[in-house]
Amino acid sequence: MKANKTNSTWTPKGEQTKALILNSALELLSDRGYEETTMRAIAGKAGVSLGNAYHYFGSKEHMIQAFYHRTHEEHLAVARPALEKQSNLKERLLSVMRLKIATLEPYHEFAGVLFKTAADPHSPLNPFAHDSAPVRRDSIQLFESVVSDARARIPTDLRAELPYLLWLYHMGIILFWIHDSSHKRARTYRLIDRTVDLIDKLISLASNPLMRPVRKRALKLVSELQDLESAKP
Repeated sequence: MKANKTNSTWTPKGEQTKALILNSALELLSDRGYEETTMRAIAGKAGVSLGNAYHYFGSKEHMIQAFYHRTHEEHLAVARPALEKQSNLKERLLSVMRLKIATLEPYHEFAGVLFKTAADPHSPLNPFAHDSAPVRRDSIQLFESVVSDARARIPTDLRAELPYLLWLYHMGIILFWIHDSSHKRARTYRLIDRTVDLIDKLISLASNPLMRPVRKRALKLVSELQDLESAKP
């Protein structure tokens, strides 16, 4: 069931109510877990009727997708100004990755709870799921901006696939962050610094003509991975 989108939904008051419901949902999901949190409980915590909750969100899944969208928008708001100040690919990627973790940090506890459900390959909350496609597409577009406006020598075939590869890389970093219990997520930031440096070196190496056969085989594997993703129901 999809949430109804009447004109009242998009009034300032409607946006406040929608945010209140989503925040209430995140709190309950953190406390109770995904399976034990009901729409009725979310509506009760938000102080709205059950019908009103369904007016804004057709299901718990819609709320999680809204959460994904919120975190992406928060990241985008700080990433864009940072990218405008930098032209070097390594520095651009480093900024975007460090800012991603910084904007996610308030949701660390909730992310750990959500991971138990989202990690299921069959869950509509999985980052690779069909329902997650809009946010996944928007996130990949951010990495397209990182690459397209960067001052770097990148082979044409690699340049076309690099945003997707960087999105996969950033998902791996988020997974590490979810399990990171170090003070201020120091281990995650250290991992970002080291892996971004490695990625930058690998991209430079990929430009070597002698690496062309290896690069072609690697990109073929990426294409097969994307085919598997698109084949999912």
